[in-house]
Parts: sequence; C-alpha cells; structure tokens
Amino acid sequence: MGRLHGDLAERTFDFSLSILKLADELPQNNKGWILGKQVIRSGTSIGANIREANHASSNVEFAHKCNIALKEAAETEYWLELCEQSGLLTETLTSDLLREVKELISILNTIVKRTRESLTKE
Repeated sequence: MGRLHGDLAERTFDFSLSILKLADELPQNNKGWILGKQVIRSGTSIGANIREANHASSNVEFAHKCNIALKEAAETEYWLELCEQSGLLTETLTSDLLREVKELISILNTIVKRTRESLTKE
C-alpha cells in the first residue's frame, strides 16, 4: 500500500501554518473574512488529507485521499490567485505560497497517477 514520504507530510503541515499566517493579512471586512475562511479551509485540508492517506487501510483509500488533497490544493491556488488579483493581498504576500501550492499540485498529480496505474495492474 502506498505511503507518502514524511517530508511531504511536514511540507504540507508547514504550508498550513503559512496559510493561517497569510489569512491574518486579509482585510477585516466581509471580503477578507469570506476569502480567509475559504483559503484556510482548503489550504489546511491538503495536509490533513495527506496525513489521512498515510493511514489508509487500502490502496484505493490511499489514492482517494491523495486525490482529495490534490483537489484542495487546486482550490487553494484559486483562492490565493483571487486574493491577489482582487487586491486583497499583495503579490509579495502570495508569491511564495502560490509557488509552493503549484509544486504540491505537481507532486500530488504524480502520486495520484502512479497509484491509479498500480491499481489497474493489481
């Protein structure tokens, strides 16, 4: 059964912490609160699903949890881009997180693809 390297679990945990810090930079108004909730929910869900994947009871469950993490990463990318493009956050605040979430998407795409390929061979 697939297991993710501890570095990815740690990396996504650190990403979650960065998302929480970023949310504090959003304006204290309706837009800031709503987008803050969205980016916190999706951004912290990536690591939570990675942790769940590491405790999956089957390869199918492992692939499913990794795919959820991938979807949450894509959603987080959307919210970060929206925060930046709307002017709620500056590029200086979002650039490192956008770069990191794009890397996480790439890594998770590969994991999901390889896991699904291995499932079809079983």
